[in-house]
Amino acid sequence: MGKKRIKRVVDEELLDAIFELEREWKQIESLMEKSMEPTFAGSNSEALAKAKYLFLLREARQRKLSAIRRI
Repeated sequence: MGKKRIKRVVDEELLDAIFELEREWKQIESLMEKSMEPTFAGSNSEALAKAKYLFLLREARQRKLSAIRRI
């Protein structure tokens, strides 16, 4: 495999991970908003999912990726 093909595969995996983490973070955030008494563990899992999502977004920005090109 050539370098460009490997880069493209890794970039696609990165975008897939970003979209998956965004869904996970939004789902946890929604559950926490609807919860009568949000738990400490729930708050931690929401913060962790958000941090992972933002980290991958920064990585995508460094790689100059765009989700628009993916469509």
